[in-house]
Amino acid sequence: MGMVIVISLPLIIFSFLLGFGCYLFGREKGRKEAYAAAQTFASPAPPPGIVAADSQSSPPPHLKPHDSASV
Repeated sequence: MGMVIVISLPLIIFSFLLGFGCYLFGREKGRKEAYAAAQTFASPAPPPGIVAADSQSSPPPHLKPHDSASV
């Protein structure tokens, strides 16, 4: 029984250290990839040579009238 603990305990400790090291290295690699290829959330650009149908200027945004006298 003592032999099993002597052999298993170093293996278990090594497995935990190896797993923790892989976790840390993978997390750092993932963060570097995220910074290198930042995602932009916008509408995709049309292919070259295609003129967009609504290339005219868009109407101004609708704003509520500001009436400070009624406050």
